[in-house]
Amino acid sequence: MILPIFAYGKPVLKEKAKPITKDYPKLKELIDNMFETMYNANGVGLAAPQIGLSIRLFIVDGQAMKPDPQPDGSIENMEGFKKVFINPIILEENGEKWGFEEGCLSIPYIREVVQRPAKLKIHYFDEFWNEKMEEYDGLKARIIQHEYDHIEGILFIEHISPFRKQLIRNKLNKILQGKLDVDYPMMFK
Repeated sequence: MILPIFAYGKPVLKEKAKPITKDYPKLKELIDNMFETMYNANGVGLAAPQIGLSIRLFIVDGQAMKPDPQPDGSIENMEGFKKVFINPIILEENGEKWGFEEGCLSIPYIREVVQRPAKLKIHYFDEFWNEKMEEYDGLKARIIQHEYDHIEGILFIEHISPFRKQLIRNKLNKILQGKLDVDYPMMFK
């Protein structure tokens, strides 16, 4: 089932999400609905707060992404990068920060260059409650960092300069007022 995506301005997007347990009601159905919702909106990641649930869960699928060259000039292979992250904790971020233009399904029509560390190490549980400890770099790390920010109550626009924020203020106000057409279901303030 395709769920509405909560728009910029909804309080749930600014909350630090809570961990869940194995007996979370209808978890498999929720994960399936999140993937369907994300694909319908042409996204590569979706966090539970974006559908109104303040829980530590996000999904990613970078396979649809047509990546630009990395800082070293290579093209990252996103094949098979479809994952579910339950109760994730980023243990470390390192490497040189690099900029990449990000967007967000909760903040439609706005894209900004965000600087993020190149690498991360993360602990999480997958959809079968298998415990994982993995390291990622490049675009995979960036997608995870972006979605992880959502469960921490942080939006990508908080990583941009005050000057850039001023330049997008009118667009953000249109989202707050629900004055834009989006080709996927959204919940406005």
